[in-house]
Amino acid sequence: MKIWVSIAAIILFAFTTEQEETISWIRINQLGYQPGGVKVAVWCSKQDLVISKWELVDAASKKIVYSSKPGKSFGAYGPFKQTCRLNFSAFKRPGRYYLQAAGVRSPEFEIGEDVYKGAADFCLRYMRQQRSGFNPFLKDSCHTHDGYVLYGEKAGIKDSTHIDVTGGWHDASDYLQYSTTSANATYHLLAAYRDFPTVFTDEKLANGLDGKNGMADVLDEAKWGLDWLLKMHPRDDWMFNQLGDDRDHMGMRIPKEDTNYYGKGLERPVYFINGEPQQRGKFMNNTTGTSSTAAKFASAFALGSNIFFKESINDRGGEKHKYAEKLSLKAHSAFNFSYKKFGTSQTASVRSPYIYAEDNWIDDMELGTLMYYIMKIPINPNLGVKYMDYITSAYNWAKQEPITPWLGTDTAKHYQWYPFINLGHYELAKVLKGSRQRDTINGFYKEGIEKVWNKAKQNAFYRGIPFIWCSNNLTTSFAIQCYWYKQLTGEKAFDELEQANFDWLFGCNPWGTSMVYGLPLWGDTPVDPHSAFTHLKNYPIDGGLIDGPVYTSIYKNLIGITLYQPDEYEEFQSNLAVYHDDYGDYSTNEPTMDGTASLIYLLAAKETAPSKSPPKGETFEESFEKKFSYSHGGIIRGDSTKKNIALVFTGHEFAEGGNFIANTLQQQKIEASFFFTGGFYNNHSNEKLINRLVKDRNFLGNHSDKHLLYCDWKKRDSLLVDKFEFLSDLFGPMERLGHLAEDPKNPSAPSKPFTKFFLPPYEWYNDTIAAWCKEAEIQLINYTPGTLSHADYTTIKDKNYRSSETIYNSIINYERSKPAGLNGFILLMHIGAGPGRTDKFYTRLPELIKYLKQKGYQFQTVDQLLTID
Repeated sequence: MKIWVSIAAIILFAFTTEQEETISWIRINQLGYQPGGVKVAVWCSKQDLVISKWELVDAASKKIVYSSKPGKSFGAYGPFKQTCRLNFSAFKRPGRYYLQAAGVRSPEFEIGEDVYKGAADFCLRYMRQQRSGFNPFLKDSCHTHDGYVLYGEKAGIKDSTHIDVTGGWHDASDYLQYSTTSANATYHLLAAYRDFPTVFTDEKLANGLDGKNGMADVLDEAKWGLDWLLKMHPRDDWMFNQLGDDRDHMGMRIPKEDTNYYGKGLERPVYFINGEPQQRGKFMNNTTGTSSTAAKFASAFALGSNIFFKESINDRGGEKHKYAEKLSLKAHSAFNFSYKKFGTSQTASVRSPYIYAEDNWIDDMELGTLMYYIMKIPINPNLGVKYMDYITSAYNWAKQEPITPWLGTDTAKHYQWYPFINLGHYELAKVLKGSRQRDTINGFYKEGIEKVWNKAKQNAFYRGIPFIWCSNNLTTSFAIQCYWYKQLTGEKAFDELEQANFDWLFGCNPWGTSMVYGLPLWGDTPVDPHSAFTHLKNYPIDGGLIDGPVYTSIYKNLIGITLYQPDEYEEFQSNLAVYHDDYGDYSTNEPTMDGTASLIYLLAAKETAPSKSPPKGETFEESFEKKFSYSHGGIIRGDSTKKNIALVFTGHEFAEGGNFIANTLQQQKIEASFFFTGGFYNNHSNEKLINRLVKDRNFLGNHSDKHLLYCDWKKRDSLLVDKFEFLSDLFGPMERLGHLAEDPKNPSAPSKPFTKFFLPPYEWYNDTIAAWCKEAEIQLINYTPGTLSHADYTTIKDKNYRSSETIYNSIINYERSKPAGLNGFILLMHIGAGPGRTDKFYTRLPELIKYLKQKGYQFQTVDQLLTID
């Protein structure tokens, strides 16, 4: 790839002066840019030049499609004497282009909605390749003898006791395995699936080999991490921090070629978490407690439990449900372990001084506490308000470490502040009810971003990340923090800073190279990383995020670095920072598992992001799906271009119309949708009717558990319930619906989507309720306004009383008077109005159905009506 770039440069400048040396370059994001997103390139020169204008050129026609004068000159940076930013965000036309200025031309790039499509899945290749135990890339197993225990005496474990901890991921190009990085990677993969489920495909089996297993590949990979963490926490009072140590570095090899580096055959040491300093070469590490690692375990287990609980909602008692319960128990014991001794658990080394020198643990306690609270809601919605105390506790932890300490600084120790951003702030801000507390947490994120921005705004690359070891991991995490801040607040002040960090990873940096192996396939990417796979076997390591540039001062003081090839980036090295695509440089060119997992989250977010932000309360998918109509985040109408209609009946207290309605539907040979409350489903007198409706192939849905009023009638934005109360009400009927969704005659058949839609009580909700439903992966729906069908419960004593004749005429008049008629309508009625209303509208149902049939309408259930083609 790099040879092609060099040849292209030679051809380009041969028309001017064959001997002329290239002195200027235009750096771009090689993956491309989204039409509605930030689009910036950086012009940089080895001479003190100033350009007067720059142009965007259509690569096919060679026509200039956009031009502008450069903005602020940023002057010198790294190897360059002059730099400036070329901002073409205003140009939104999809296509393939290049930039040119003062005789310099950039590589070609694409502007398009799908430029990031598939990138997250691509990086999963590296995660699978890092697997220990059975490795699907090698189609062979490795490290099957792990391992023997060290430092477990106080827990009653004799030194050298064997314990089975086979599995998990190798940390980087060595084959050590750390609980901290594995738990953080697992959490990011789980969060990526939770937040962006539509991004990921199902092309691999659980073991990583080709095939489909009904589970997204990212969730398969997260489960691989969870399974290993379960082995590293086999008992409530046992937890291990790492597997292997730096004796692994004594030889570069393919992982299955284990040797006796540790003196016990093929077993490797497993370091118990005792909360006390452990060996660090000639020294001891600075371990002070159990919290940092144990809380990371708890967070991963809790999020995993939450996700697998939702995955098993139609299969209670199945394998996924049992797995969710197991993770829940482990989250509890891991959370307790974090309280054994407050402090950090650093890693241990024997031969060298390099360790993961983590010094913070407050952020882990914040996330662990919050995720433990979130986990408890779907597992048992009726646990009581005592779990609200966990939100208060998480908030108190948050105030103790408001800003991740490295933000805005010039340096830090290796993995000193880990994870590289505070994950707990994002999760906490989403559940906080009080605007003052939520604004406080959002303010913590903003302050950290501003600290980086104060440095970044001084250079054209908007680079405010310190060039310490694994700088690309910090870059990825910081871009995620910017993204999360925008999601929480709606503010776009840092969009350009977020994109600059993302662009840096894919070529908009002084070296003009992507930092991800093989991504993009056509670009300048690493080809000689510090990896046994590539160095010994020429195996690709697709999707691996390499460490990234380091300060030149760091590079010159590292032990054992020797470059094996001429440095193709020599002219871009500087006194500030260096990067080498050379096997011999383990400091800048070694891929890492946890950094790649974080990048998978970021790439999924970028792939999902639309050109235009969706309305408040709506999902990205909704903003693209123009066929449906929405109100406050809920779908209120299907495709208005097709003559389909859904009859919907809700029920809570009364059901006197049930048999009449069921008979009418059967006689008319149509199906309808019924949304009942938990009280209705649990009322024994309704059992026969419910079973009949299911048998007749009608759709049954969720109308809440206790029919609570969620928000004020006059001030819709004012909630009358907190998130805990709402989710308890939401999940109340789910177990019954899950059983009803199963086919008793064919247990292996796919379950009906009875749990996927929610029609709120009183048909009244707001944006927050819709957003909470979205987090639970449930689609909120409501009736289509315009008719009076929903007034069939009113009695003659009510001010808003409507007779059945009035209601019927409102439906017919709407159908006749509107251009789209009742196309896509969700026509809501009640299955019973109680003894207070004698004029039962459901008796007009046969007449209404016949009329609609004559008009050519097709009757669908809500899941059919709201299917996206």
